[in-house]
Amino acid sequence: MPTVSVKRDLLFHALGRTYTDEEFDELCFEFGLELDEITSEKDIISREQGDTKAEGASDVILYKIDVPANRYDLLCLEGLVRGLQVFKMEAPRYRRVSPASSEPQRLVITEETTAVRPHAVAAVLRNITFTQERYDSFIELQEKLHQNVCRKRTLVAIGTHDLDTISGPFTYTAKPPGDIRFKPLNQAKEYTAQELMSLYKTDSHLRHYLHIIEDEAVYPVIYDSNGIVLSMPPIINGDHSKISLNTKNVFIECTATDLTKAKIVLDMMSFLLWENILEPTGQYVHSDYPHSISDFINRKVGISESTEHIAQLLTKMCLRSEVMSDGEQIEVEIPPTRSDVIHACDIMEDAAMAYGFNNIPRTTPRTYTIANQLPLNKLSELLRQDLAAAGFTEALTFALCSQEDIADKLLKNISETRACRISNPKTAEFQVARTTLLSGLLKTVAANRKMPLPLRLFEISDVVLKDESKGLFVYVGARNNRRLCAVYYNKSPGFEVIHGLMDRVMQLLEIKPGQGNGYHIQAADDSTFFPGRCAEIFACGKSIGRLGVLHPDVINRFELTMPCSALDIDIEHFL
Repeated sequence: MPTVSVKRDLLFHALGRTYTDEEFDELCFEFGLELDEITSEKDIISREQGDTKAEGASDVILYKIDVPANRYDLLCLEGLVRGLQVFKMEAPRYRRVSPASSEPQRLVITEETTAVRPHAVAAVLRNITFTQERYDSFIELQEKLHQNVCRKRTLVAIGTHDLDTISGPFTYTAKPPGDIRFKPLNQAKEYTAQELMSLYKTDSHLRHYLHIIEDEAVYPVIYDSNGIVLSMPPIINGDHSKISLNTKNVFIECTATDLTKAKIVLDMMSFLLWENILEPTGQYVHSDYPHSISDFINRKVGISESTEHIAQLLTKMCLRSEVMSDGEQIEVEIPPTRSDVIHACDIMEDAAMAYGFNNIPRTTPRTYTIANQLPLNKLSELLRQDLAAAGFTEALTFALCSQEDIADKLLKNISETRACRISNPKTAEFQVARTTLLSGLLKTVAANRKMPLPLRLFEISDVVLKDESKGLFVYVGARNNRRLCAVYYNKSPGFEVIHGLMDRVMQLLEIKPGQGNGYHIQAADDSTFFPGRCAEIFACGKSIGRLGVLHPDVINRFELTMPCSALDIDIEHFL
């Protein structure tokens, strides 16, 4: 969850009243937030760097408030204040008006941008009055959005400019790095885009964003009608149009690879600065649309409220609502700041918050059930404890791996593994769902080769296998299978150690050695294991797994240098 830090006194001044810490904590809870910490800049520095470094730091009380990850409208002081005020009073209504003295500004997007960053949206905020606190909040909001919905500028990059220093129409295009030259923000001279990339490789803040475009043939850039560079997104703005405390009119541009996210970010930037505007002038108004939601809310939340009261509850949550003429339906107006509302369930959630979770009456469930641990999980937990007591260390490896890990490295053909492939893997390390736990344990051993020998590791987890049979409820083409795998890595193979571990597992499961209802092993051929050193395990007449000494080629392919023995069994047969 994102955390927003606000100065307590500034927050109370904006809210128009003061609260005790307990009262404000209760208000946050009612609104669906959490007051995470009450601190100060001095306390933070003292904690992180020591008392000496904290000397002279501010003692102003800070509230650190956790907000839901989808509530981008609460990421700054203005958004918090508006949300809390509406919760206690009335929701604002946003509107779009055209400039009285000029034509609306235009942003022209050229075809060249499709190769690097194809989307752009823009807005103008007029008649703004900045104070130092509002200016700081404005900059902080940009950074919060960049780190959250913008995914560190990969999806969206925000640029803000003093409109009075530039003139439209504006052009968003893309050019070769050598053809872009301008004076970047807070620099003393002009640079080409290539020179800027070199300059910012050592910058503690901007170097994290260079990878987004540095390998592209063309870089995105925004010009005004006079050829002045406004920005080279997503890296840096131009110095010519930088905003200051004296700025009255702001031009906001958002370039993006995701148009939907760009519109969300532009809405947040525009409407969360509403409080800073003397004569509010917006850019968008969202249409009203009706929802037959009164019965839905009552049923899902577990309350019995009138349609009129539910409309009032929704209005408290910035969703201006009115009962329609038929007396049954509610007209819900979704403001531009509430991009998190995409379904009737989101409206229901807000109604529940406004009603108060503590006020919802407790009812007896219609269906009586007694919770209990799944037998498979209970067996797994019991085995984990005893395997650890036997001197083995538990590992927890990734459920996804590369095809090479479960096939080539184990000397098997990928077609034999019954592996489920990922259709669009993001990395070569996560191409398939694992069909064995052995490869993950061997990679863990390889990562811990410097640890004292012997290495004894085990894991009890699920593998995923293709399965054409129909499941309990629906056919999915695959199933999970709970397996136990253990490895022993030392200067000698240690087959007797792994064999002893298998005997201990069978003893715990109360299965005696022998044919029929007991367990036994018999020689088997498996390409993963050394010839003549592999055995198949049978229990209650069924094959449940294998144990043996791993093949030297398997050892080498996992970059290991010592012999290793392994045990791999299916524990679902014992239920």
